[in-house]
Formats: sequence, structure tokens, C-alpha cells
Amino acid sequence: MGAVHPLFSLFLFTLSLLAISGNAHNITAILEGFPDYSVYNNFLTQTKLADEINTRQTITCLVLNNGAMSAVTAKHPLSVIKNILSLHVLLDYYDPQKLHQISKGTTLTTTLYQTTGNAPGNTGFVNITDLQGGKVGFGSTIPGSKLDSSYTKSVKQIPYNISLIEVSAPIIFPGILAAPAPSASDVNITGLLEKAGCKTFASLLMSSGVLKTYESALDKGLTIFAPSDEAFKAEGVPDLSKLSNADQVSLLEYHASPEYKPKGTLKTAKDPVTTLATNGAGKFDLTVTTADNSVTLHTGVDSSRVAEAVYDSPPFVIFTVDNVLLPSELFGKSPSPAPAPEPVSSPSPTPSVSPSPSPVSEAPSPLAASPPAPPTDTPAGAPADAPTGSSENSTSDNAAGHVRSPLLPTVIVTFFTIVVSSLFLP
Repeated sequence: MGAVHPLFSLFLFTLSLLAISGNAHNITAILEGFPDYSVYNNFLTQTKLADEINTRQTITCLVLNNGAMSAVTAKHPLSVIKNILSLHVLLDYYDPQKLHQISKGTTLTTTLYQTTGNAPGNTGFVNITDLQGGKVGFGSTIPGSKLDSSYTKSVKQIPYNISLIEVSAPIIFPGILAAPAPSASDVNITGLLEKAGCKTFASLLMSSGVLKTYESALDKGLTIFAPSDEAFKAEGVPDLSKLSNADQVSLLEYHASPEYKPKGTLKTAKDPVTTLATNGAGKFDLTVTTADNSVTLHTGVDSSRVAEAVYDSPPFVIFTVDNVLLPSELFGKSPSPAPAPEPVSSPSPTPSVSPSPSPVSEAPSPLAASPPAPPTDTPAGAPADAPTGSSENSTSDNAAGHVRSPLLPTVIVTFFTIVVSSLFLP
């Protein structure tokens, strides 16, 4: 056989990259096939943790069956349940084989709870220890804590993307239960805003009466995008005192969504985000773009980066934003041109019209940039062989919750055409 054509090698290399970058997971879709974890799956949706899990490329979920979940859900509010479940989301890939190959028999691993900013010290880490007799224990990193939770069985793996492992009991430490968040009716919105450096915004909410609108939405869900005090001083911000009362109310309502949308949910948003100002007369919505861990809101007039949450307790979250959000319904309307006068009719014959050059059509907007492909190297500590058990069926194209990139067929056809042309055409 002759030497492999270099373009064909490039073709195969590109396909391998697309196969890697096209992989994704949907935790709720995966768990739909396991009724024993229906309560766990339901609370992943309620707390919006599912959205955050789906944005992570490498993750392990310590899954609790319905019986173990009842001990968590029966006694605690949603905000505490979210903290407990986020402690069971490991930011690394662990399958059964890797659990039994832990260096020195024990390790501390980071969890999603550690990334929230609510975990004091290293309480957002989990202790994993390979015990005698083939057992693996899980527990808090607080000194003196017992390994009250243990590995039960493998649920599903998509190497080395996501691993679902059942554990016998929830991992609990006193601090995660000590100070449950206040109920929605007890939340002091203006106090939280002032503490976050948004005093101007808080003052406008009170003087306009929009604060009452915010408070009435708390129980069902509320996300506030609060401009900092510096944002109101920025160049280009209009004089809000010149707005009518109705327009000022719309502007302030535009800075809140009547739904609970933590950052993970914003990162996965595909549709425009509705706001309290959304009504039949105007859309008053926001579009969202993401880049890595950054989230940006677009109004049609300006855009603003969303900072980390200054308060997050389901169903209520407050984010600070860099700029005042200016809706196009209020600030993006250009004046309509005056209608051209009708030509005066004339009995003289119509002169021949010389052809004028057709206007250049507007170039189509570029395609949205594809997400960067993850590293092709095997993650550190990943097992040399594919995991056993339920992971055998997880690598198929039709595995539940496993998504493939729609770009693959197009690239195959394009490269095949190039290769054939280069081989057979002079």
C-alpha cells in the first residue's frame, strides 16, 4: 500500500477532535431511566444544580436513592438541600476502579459546594478513603468526622466525562445545617443590595415603589441583576430623573427575572430571559452569552458581565452587574424618518431609467463559535481501562443523556471531498 495521504491524516485528526468536543451530558436525562433515584433527580431540578452539573466537563455525582433522600428532604428547606446535594458533586472523575486505586488509600477532593463561597475553610471538600474489605468510605473533612457514607454500586459512567455512583447515606457535617437561610418573607432585599455596593439601585427601588413588586415575587422565584454604584456613574448612562414614572418603573423591573436562575442556569440558557417588565406591549427580555465561566447579558443597547452571586438561597438570587441594563424598548428606538412627498404627476412621457447598481446584500452573520475542545490527554488519575458495569453501554451514540455535536456530518463531507479531489484530480 502507498503512504497515507497527509490530508487523510488531517481528516482523521479533525474527526477525533470533534468526537471529543461533541460529547456532553444531561444529568436529568440520564437519571430518568433509574426510578430508584427519582427524588434525587427531582431535587437536582428544583435547586437548579442540574444546570450547573451539565456545564461541567468532568464530574462525579454521589447519588442517593429515594430512601436516603427522604432523610434530607423531610427536615430541611430547599436552600439547605441544595448545599447538601452540592457537597455530593465531586469536581473530578471517579469510577469504581479509580476508587479502589486511590494513592495512599485516602484523598480529599473538591466539590461543587466549595465553589459556592458558602463553605467555610475546607468544608467544601470530601474525604474518600479505601477501607479494608473492599469498601470505600466518604465523609466530611472536619477533623474527627466519621465516614458515615459508603460506596454501594455503580449507576452509570460516560468516561471520562461523568460518573454516577450510589452511596449509602448523605454526607453531613454540623455547619451545613447550622444556619439555614431565612424564608423569602424574611429577606431584606435593600439591606443585601446596600451590603453588595448597590446603594443607588436600592434607593431607586424604594423611591419608585418597585421594591414591593420584587418582594411579591420572592416566594415563586426571583433573580436580581443589580448594577453597582459605579455603574450609575459611568459615561453614557442616561439621566434617569428625566424618565417618566412609568419608564423608570419599567427600567427597574427590567433588572429582575421572575424565576430562580443561578449562574449555572444562566450558562445553559438558550431562550431569552424574561423580566418583571415583560408584558404584551414589549418584550423587555435579555439574551445571554457565555465564555468559559463568564456570563454576559445583552439588552440590544448595551451588555453587562454578571458577577458571582452575592446572595443565593432558592428560590432567590442576587447578582451584581457591571453596567445599568438599558432596554431597547426605552433607549434603542431611533426616530422614524419623515415620509417622502409623493411625486407630482406630469403628462410628459416617463424617461427611461438607467439601471442602478443593486445594493450589496448584507453578509450573513457568522456562526456561533464552537466550544473549545477539551484536552485530548486522559485526565490525571483516570483508569487505564474503561470502567466496568453500567459504563459498558454508556459510550454508544444513543446513550441517554449523551449528546453528539451536529457539526460532525458536515465536516466529514467537506474533508472527504477535499481528499478525493486531491488524490484524483490533476
